Amino acid sequence: MSPGRFAITAAAVLPMILLAGCSGYLDRRDTIVESGGNALASNAVTQMVDPWPSVSRDRNIPFDGQRMQRAVERYRTNKVTPPGSATGGSAAYQPPAAASP
Repeated sequence: MSPGRFAITAAAVLPMILLAGCSGYLDRRDTIVESGGNALASNAVTQMVDPWPSVSRDRNIPFDGQRMQRAVERYRTNKVTPPGSATGGSAAYQPPAAASP
């Protein structure tokens, strides 16, 4: 690269690099620093006694033991069954017939 071409390139790139540092300053914010502003939310979570919903403490989870046993057996024997549910699932869904006028 010739010295004249380098000078032209440097003269064009240098102001862009210098102005890029001002982009954070030009954003209009009401905070002293960019990372500020969450003090209220941070204090509220810090002083919260139990952040988990009360339903999460329920250990009585209904389940079907026979269905779970069949699932474990399928897993153990490496047999795959097609997805579906007791009602037929979406694979067995048939749209209703159009009503005649």
